Amino acid sequence: MGQPFWVEKVILSALILLSLALFWRRFGPVLGIIRQSRKEPGSSLSPVLPRLRAFVWEVLLQGKVIRERPAPGIAHAFVFWGFCAFALVTLNHVAAGYGVTLLPRDSMWGILYFGFVALFAVTVAVSIASLFVRRFIERPRWLGAVSYESGVIALLIFLLMVTFLAQFRLADGSLAGKADWWLHTLCLLVFLPLIPHTKHLHLVLSPVAILAKRPGFSAIPPLTGDEDFGLVTGKDITGIDALQVFSCVECGRCTEHCPASNTGKILDPKEIVLGLRRYLRDQGANAEKPLLESYISEEAAFQCVTCGGCEFQCPVGIQHLPLIIGLRRGAVNTGQWQDEYGTKLFLTMERNGNALGFASGDRQKFIEKAELPIYDGSQEYCLWLGCMGAYDPQGRETILALVRVMRHCGVTFGVLRKERCNGDPARRLGNDLLFSTLAEGNIETLNAAKPKKLLSICPHCVRTIGTDWRELGANFVIEHHSELLARLEPKLPRFTGPKEKVVYHDPCYLGRYRNIYDEPRAVVSAGAKLAEAPRNRERSFCCGAGGGQMFLGEEKGRRINVTRAEELVKTGAGTIAAACPFCQTMFRDALPQVTQTPVKLLDIAQIAAARLPMQDAG
Repeated sequence: MGQPFWVEKVILSALILLSLALFWRRFGPVLGIIRQSRKEPGSSLSPVLPRLRAFVWEVLLQGKVIRERPAPGIAHAFVFWGFCAFALVTLNHVAAGYGVTLLPRDSMWGILYFGFVALFAVTVAVSIASLFVRRFIERPRWLGAVSYESGVIALLIFLLMVTFLAQFRLADGSLAGKADWWLHTLCLLVFLPLIPHTKHLHLVLSPVAILAKRPGFSAIPPLTGDEDFGLVTGKDITGIDALQVFSCVECGRCTEHCPASNTGKILDPKEIVLGLRRYLRDQGANAEKPLLESYISEEAAFQCVTCGGCEFQCPVGIQHLPLIIGLRRGAVNTGQWQDEYGTKLFLTMERNGNALGFASGDRQKFIEKAELPIYDGSQEYCLWLGCMGAYDPQGRETILALVRVMRHCGVTFGVLRKERCNGDPARRLGNDLLFSTLAEGNIETLNAAKPKKLLSICPHCVRTIGTDWRELGANFVIEHHSELLARLEPKLPRFTGPKEKVVYHDPCYLGRYRNIYDEPRAVVSAGAKLAEAPRNRERSFCCGAGGGQMFLGEEKGRRINVTRAEELVKTGAGTIAAACPFCQTMFRDALPQVTQTPVKLLDIAQIAAARLPMQDAG
């Protein structure tokens, strides 16, 4: 801009101070709320290396943003990278307002650097324009209502790029060049205080949220003491919760992939997060006003199927499931949630030791009829039957098919004399007392049996035993039967007949929760022609059973299992393969509603067992 006059320096200084003051006026209270919120139980940044990897992948490389929405993701990434590249340019620009040059444009490094940034400026301008078109013209429904603040921010970013590029054409010190410099400066100084007033607060907070988030997927924090009932009021919101909800960019990815939201229910994961944010802005940290019904719908909180699609998709590190389950805990543990089906489920689990309501003697009859050996410590696996494997007819068929494969391959196993439900439905619905009671009884039984390794046909059992029970001191090694079957597959007879078309459904608790996608496909594809549903692997659509929903009343809107079953049938496959007994039950109920053509429904263990010789059928 040439050599500035002293008046210009004074004006610039005043504008910078005003911009910083306006920024802090809004950001200071937000930071105060986060700092005043309850300390996260057992919070720690160690181990540091996985956190740094996540930071590099999700923040610096924008990997999650690009992977889940490639086109707009790349545009967003270029805007982010552009701002990173502009860091030195901005410092140099402000310094020029005081007559100081940090990086001369005519030096070798200046020519290279400013040329490099100019390329980014063009890319950022194109990217922000495309994002503007998407937001204000295409307007995908999951983005929500039009945000005019987003339009202002987009305009400022575009002007910053245009005014920077214009400097290459305008003579330094000319009137036009000085006017361009001041326009660029004003855009910068207006942009800064807008950040904490809009969703763009994520520019400041989301890198910290990603670095500090709870380790693991859907990591439910333990309750601390007799006075901790979950998320009841503002005093129960932790610093990590507050950091995450203020980081929300309102992109709607969670809404786009939520089964409840996609089937006409009132649950919207984004609104859960924004409701908590509104509460904190209005009430502050440690407020006594209830969270549910005041700012968040109780009905919405209990419509969640805990599939994890929202948490998996979130590009700014928000962990929705601990928030939703925390709200459920608060409602159940304080007696606020009064639901006919929920009350019946809890009583059934308490009295019968299983969620299906069968007498425990039925399990013993099945063991005797199937001639399943009792685990005595000498076998390789302790086969955990679970509620579905012990009582559900289709679940029993899966167990018998798995047993056939194991016996054929010489894998030794035994079952426990007694089992109770692992507590998964109670855990996901927020009944911590019932979960702990069931889990502690099972832990005592398993401690006495001393199993080398547990094996289960149910991803929910694998998750609860392998992860949730650790809160109670358990540390059992457990794997899903798809992992074992994938290792045993080379030992099975080769399939020589014509391969029929089979579509495999990814269970949420096996895929997103455990990152197992290839193993079940290896089992299916060895004896069939594998088809894929439009939504598969990480983007798989839930069957609707998770989060205790299988045992609650009729869903509002369209049933989730019907939506998913219809999607699977449309692939034209004659068989639907599953790797979760809950999925099988949901599809068994849904299929008659979506097709009159007979469609087989098999577990991957049954598909594997079909390759065995007939003499192994016993």
